[in-house]
Amino acid sequence: MSDSKQPGAGPGLRAGQGRGRGRPPKIDRAAIARAAGEIPLNDLTLGKVAQRLGVSVPSLYHYVRGRDDLLRLAAAQSATRLTLPVDHDQHWAVWFYEWAVYIREAFVDDPGLLTQYINGAINIEVLAEHVDGALGLCVRQGFSPAEAMQAYDLVSECALGAAVTFLRQEAHPIEQDLSGALAEKDVPYLRLAVSAGPSVPLPFTEQIVTVLAGIATRRGEDWTEISELLANLPGASAT
Repeated sequence: MSDSKQPGAGPGLRAGQGRGRGRPPKIDRAAIARAAGEIPLNDLTLGKVAQRLGVSVPSLYHYVRGRDDLLRLAAAQSATRLTLPVDHDQHWAVWFYEWAVYIREAFVDDPGLLTQYINGAINIEVLAEHVDGALGLCVRQGFSPAEAMQAYDLVSECALGAAVTFLRQEAHPIEQDLSGALAEKDVPYLRLAVSAGPSVPLPFTEQIVTVLAGIATRRGEDWTEISELLANLPGASAT
C-alpha cells in the first residue's frame, strides 16, 4: 500500500534513518579531561576513562591520540584543582609557607602529576590568576613585582625538589647507595658521617622556613621574626 510505513520509521524519520542521528555525542575532550582528572595519573588508562564515561575505548580515539595525550589532559585538569592559599592580607612569608607545604604534598600524593609537570603538561597559565594574587600580596608588602616573582619561583622550586627527594627515597632509599659507596670507595668523611648514626633529614617545614628566612634577610627584615611567625603554623613540625 502506498501509505504503508516501514516498522520503526516514526514521525519525522525516514525509513532506515537511525534514531540517534543528530544527537550530541556522549563525550568530547572536556568530558574526557574531567573523567581522567578524577583518576590518579599513575593509574590512568584509556580503559578506566572509557569505563567511567560508559563508552568504548575505540570511541576515545576520536578525541585523544593515545595515553600520552590523555595524561596531558588529565594533568591540566588536575592542576586546576590545586588550591592556593587564600589572600587575606597575611604576612607574605605565611602565604609562601602554606603554598610550599601544599604543593609538596600534592605532588607526593600523585607522583604522576609531578611527572607531567616536568614534561610541561602543566604550566603557569593554569594557575595564572592565583599566582597574580600572590604577587599582589607581596607587592602590597614592599616587594617589587620582579622580587615577588623571584620569591615565588624559589619557594616553588624548593617544594618541588623536596617532593622529588621524598619520592626517590621511597623508591630507592639512599642507604642502599651508601652501603656500596662505603665498601668500594675512599670516602672518609662520608664514612664518619654514617658512623655517627642514621641521618635524620631536616623536616620540610624547616627547610622552607630557612628559605623564607633567607628571603627576609635579603630584604633587610629580621629573619628571627619570620621563624617565630611560622613556628606556630599548622604542620610546622611535619616532615
